[in-house]
Amino acid sequence: MSADEPAPTSARANEACVASRPNDPFERAAWHSPAAWARLIGVFVAGLLLDLWSKSWAFTHVAGFPVELTRDRVLDDPTFMLPRHARVEALPWDLLDFRLVLNYGAVFGIGQHRRELFIAFTVLATACAVGLFARGTRVRMRASHVAIGMILAGGLGNLYDRILYGAVRDFMHMLPGWSLPNGWQWPGNATTDVFPWVFNVADVLLLAGMALFVVMSFIEDRRAKRLASAASQS
Repeated sequence: MSADEPAPTSARANEACVASRPNDPFERAAWHSPAAWARLIGVFVAGLLLDLWSKSWAFTHVAGFPVELTRDRVLDDPTFMLPRHARVEALPWDLLDFRLVLNYGAVFGIGQHRRELFIAFTVLATACAVGLFARGTRVRMRASHVAIGMILAGGLGNLYDRILYGAVRDFMHMLPGWSLPNGWQWPGNATTDVFPWVFNVADVLLLAGMALFVVMSFIEDRRAKRLASAASQS
């Protein structure tokens, strides 16, 4: 972009906001704020510990006996399967069951057996998320910091499994007794279940964090447009 071209709306709005309140500590980049870092790290650590504890609990108790996994066995034995076990009802009315599954792909089972690709992608995405927090958010953007912390916890929780076990430990199955109408099936799934995927806490954190960040980005964009409009009229 040349010097004669107008800056993007959000950039002009941020410049106008900072110029109008040069000493406002809440308009500083989050990089400079210990409170913002504490918020990010607190959400990340809490989410990561919850994810790892829940996986450990599930693989110890859901099958009725501990299911032990080793990385070499999971990766080197193509016939390896988890032991059969009865489902455990977690919520009534077929809202949520527990059953153990190993996922060799990403969320919703996408990209099976591409472990190295997902490890590399997660490392890159983690670096980008930290950079986005540090340079792309302001001290006042608390909800965005929470969202990024959730995303980091979800991504690194599943990365831990891929590195240590060779696959991701999943155990939650939503709406297990609900079927699609007219015998319909999801593409690539030989089942009529409304929700055929098994997931974990890391997946919930990842998707919820992404949704929250999108919402907050929309709110920030609206705010930027208001500031840009006010700046152009002054």
